[in-house]
Amino acid sequence: MKIQNYVTLILVCFACFQISCAQDSAEPVYDVSAHYNKQEVDIPMRDGVTLHTTIYSPKDTSKKYPMIMQRTPYSSRPYGEGQFKSKIGPNEYMMKDGYIVVYQDVRGRWMSEGDYDNMRAYIPNKKKGQVDEASDTYDTIDWLVKNVDNNNGNVGTWGISYPGFYATYSLLDSHPALKAVSPQACIGDFFFDDFHHNGAYLLSYWRATAVFGYQTEPTTESWYDFPQLDTQDQYQFFLDNGPLSNLDEYYKEDNEFWTQLKEHPNYDEFWKSRGIIQHLKDIKPAVMTVGGLFDAEDLYGPYETYKNIEAKSDNFNIMVFGPWSHGDWARNKERQAIGNVYFGDNISDYYQKDLETPFFEHFLKNDGKGDVNLSEARIYDSGTKEWKSYDSWPPENTTKKTMYLGSSQKLNSLPEATQETKFISDVNKPVPYSEDIKMVFTPRKYMTDDQRFAARRPDVLVFETPVMTEDMTLAGDILAKLQVATTGTAADWVVKVIDVYPADAKDTEETQDHLKMSNYHMMVRSEVLRGRFRNSFEQPEPFVPNQKTPVTIKLQDVHHTIKKGHKLQIQVQSTWFPYIDLNPQTYVDNIFEAKASDFKTQTHSVFGDSAIEFSILN
Repeated sequence: MKIQNYVTLILVCFACFQISCAQDSAEPVYDVSAHYNKQEVDIPMRDGVTLHTTIYSPKDTSKKYPMIMQRTPYSSRPYGEGQFKSKIGPNEYMMKDGYIVVYQDVRGRWMSEGDYDNMRAYIPNKKKGQVDEASDTYDTIDWLVKNVDNNNGNVGTWGISYPGFYATYSLLDSHPALKAVSPQACIGDFFFDDFHHNGAYLLSYWRATAVFGYQTEPTTESWYDFPQLDTQDQYQFFLDNGPLSNLDEYYKEDNEFWTQLKEHPNYDEFWKSRGIIQHLKDIKPAVMTVGGLFDAEDLYGPYETYKNIEAKSDNFNIMVFGPWSHGDWARNKERQAIGNVYFGDNISDYYQKDLETPFFEHFLKNDGKGDVNLSEARIYDSGTKEWKSYDSWPPENTTKKTMYLGSSQKLNSLPEATQETKFISDVNKPVPYSEDIKMVFTPRKYMTDDQRFAARRPDVLVFETPVMTEDMTLAGDILAKLQVATTGTAADWVVKVIDVYPADAKDTEETQDHLKMSNYHMMVRSEVLRGRFRNSFEQPEPFVPNQKTPVTIKLQDVHHTIKKGHKLQIQVQSTWFPYIDLNPQTYVDNIFEAKASDFKTQTHSVFGDSAIEFSILN
């Protein structure tokens, strides 16, 4: 089915979220057309290509306004005179407060000319005629400040997901007028965000390949089709289809991105050049990086963006992480929940009103003068369900605590080097990532899903503490230092950190009908490593059968308190389907080219000197 409606596109996992909250019925609806004029222009870049740009300017021309811009591959719709977005800008407060709001179709997408390049590589020290997203942003800002009436000379950029990547990109070779930037759920590197996690392919993202794989001439209509699969059971669909090569039926050679994925299974120069994290140094504009603690799509990018700027620049640089999935902070919901886990009320509204709006106002309207009441790190504790502020991230007052995966399903303080726990990893019965039966892009709720269904499988190892006698706050990254073996030559390794609720935990209105919060196993953090990349993402290597081998997995940062009366649990498994594609468990050079005969059931072992290293808040 041809996708014609941009709303559908928003539902794609990369969607650029606008302010999608419904207004309170007692509050009059804000009419953008009554307060703003709209202008569409084609702005010339230094190589002669024009980029289609929509400018919303306040009708009140008695004063000057800063500009706030979003560059997007998802369309600056609606096109045409008299056609207005229902909401503009990062949030409702800024929309009503008065900004010149700019949307631009990036090079090669929708109404903009040129060739599209998925995560176009940055070119330092560009020569004449060379362009990238940094030069396109610079040229756009230069044109805007010179040609848009009533602007005060200050520009900000923002974006969520892929537009967040473009917001990050605006920091490179930045225009002097660019004063404030907020990359939100920003893609940092496609080998660690979105389409891959530590080199493992996110099969859940496979349908989204349609969005990025096809080229087109300038158009106001979508040009791609999503595969029609005639099923709502994604687990069975992908299991029945078998090897990734069988999916070529749905994406032919004309899908450029599918071809690139298949041709570049390792972290080669193709992927390295498209990463942006490594270029974040000597940044001048103020930056507020925003992320969701339970963002299934882009968690690596926001953390690494903040950390790399902090380490390599001397600018105003802060971070905000809340109890959100992908882009939740742009949607106002009275009750903030992810799946079955309720976190509190009006959390996104608080962020928009008290964090996002003051950030842009301070640097764009007040020229950065005076004090701004914004913490270096504002982050939500997803266990105690309250906001915390720190002068640095990770917090300075943390200590490392190591727990070992011991016998009798226990997390121990000492290793048991001779202890060996085995499980059979059956390629015909991989461990599901969720017990829900559905067909979705990368899901949202699974990040806090109840893990009892997995804990009760024989191919998922479980290790846990006794009931906590006092609170323990995890604050920072988590490092899983596994010692493993396999009867095969290849394997994936998945580690999950779980908060086990007490028996008297109460249900909420979000609790699924088939569940109870009593003894709920809340997934707090999880990550996968494709075992071939245990020593190098550039140079994969097989396992030696039955040989004890170290495998280290870095899990993204958390801020979560395991409360008194709860238990901390670790689960270890080797399949996570169909979130992650199925590893053949027999080494092949390129899993995208693996044959059905390559897929073998194997026996894996985890040894008792395997350790999980936490950062514990003192």
